[in-house]
Amino acid sequence: MLVRVPVRVLAAAALATACTLQEASNRVDSTATVSQRPSAKGWNPNTWQPPVVDSTPDDPFEIAVYRGLAILTHTRDSLPAYVGGSLNCTSCHLDEGRRPNAAPLVGAVARFPKFMDRSGAVVPIEDRVNYCFTRSLAGSKLPPDSREMQDIVAYLAFISTDVPMGEHVRGEGLAKMPPLTGDSLRGRRLFTDNCVRCHGNDGAGLGPIPALWGAKSFSIGASMARVERAASFIRHNMPFDRPGTLTDQESYDVAAYVTAMTRPDSPGKETDWPNGGAPADVPYDTKGHKAYRPPKVLPRTTNPAAAIVATPASVLRNK
Repeated sequence: MLVRVPVRVLAAAALATACTLQEASNRVDSTATVSQRPSAKGWNPNTWQPPVVDSTPDDPFEIAVYRGLAILTHTRDSLPAYVGGSLNCTSCHLDEGRRPNAAPLVGAVARFPKFMDRSGAVVPIEDRVNYCFTRSLAGSKLPPDSREMQDIVAYLAFISTDVPMGEHVRGEGLAKMPPLTGDSLRGRRLFTDNCVRCHGNDGAGLGPIPALWGAKSFSIGASMARVERAASFIRHNMPFDRPGTLTDQESYDVAAYVTAMTRPDSPGKETDWPNGGAPADVPYDTKGHKAYRPPKVLPRTTNPAAAIVATPASVLRNK
C-alpha cells in the first residue's frame, strides 16, 4: 500500500526543505561526542545514525511512520484545526527532526516518560508532543489516543531505533549558550541583514517560511520565546543558507529583537514550574520568578482550554 501525498504538499516541501534525508544523514556534526556507558547491544552514540524512512511503505507500521513524517513536515496543512500559526513541527526540528543542535527528535522516545521541571510531573511522550502543539504551534492539543498522535509517536520511535532507554544522542536538544545579554537594537540591524529575505520585514514569513512574531508565530510559552534558547537555535542553524556564521553575541542580539515582538499568549503559563526554579529568561511570571523582558501577547482566538495540557492525574481520590 502506498500513502500518496498531494502534489501541492510536495511542491511546498520542495520550496521549504533545503536538505534531503540523505543530505541530513551526511551533514557534518561538529558537536562534542557523548560519553558512552556500557550497553548490552554495544550501542555507540557517536557512530549511531537514525534509519531512513521508506517512501514506499508496505506494512501497517511503516505506513504509520510515513504518515507521522508527513504530519511533522506539513503540520499546518495536515491538522489545520490543531495549529494556530504558520509553523510546522519541522520549522524548529530541522531536517525532519534529525539535525543536531536543532532540537532533534531522534532518541526522544528513549527518554520518556520523564520528569519535567516546567510541568512539575512525570509526563509521557504524547504530552511532550502536545506541548509543541499548544505552545510552539500556538494551537490545540491532539487526543493522545488519536491515530494522528500515534502516527507521530510511530515516527519518533522509528527514528530512535536501537537507542537504549535513557540514553542520549549527539547534539541533543539545543546547545547551552554562554551567559550573554542581547541588544535588540543591534539585533534589528542584524535581522535586516540576515533574516528579512526569508522572514520578511514584519517577521510574518514568506511563502512556506514560518512567522517569527505576530498572530501566526509561536506562543510566549514556547522554548523559542526565551532569549537563550532562541540564541542557541540561531547560532547553530541560522541563517538557513549560512548556518553558524553569526557569533554568540550576534545570535543573542537577534534573539533579543525577535523575542521582544508580539506573539500569541499561552493559556495556563502561570502554572509552569510549580515548584519554582524557572530559568531566568522566561518571559512571563511563574512561582518565584518575574517575567524577563515580557513581550505583548495576543489572546488565543480558539478555545483556550484546548491549549492547556494537564499534568497526569491519579485515578485515586486526593492523590
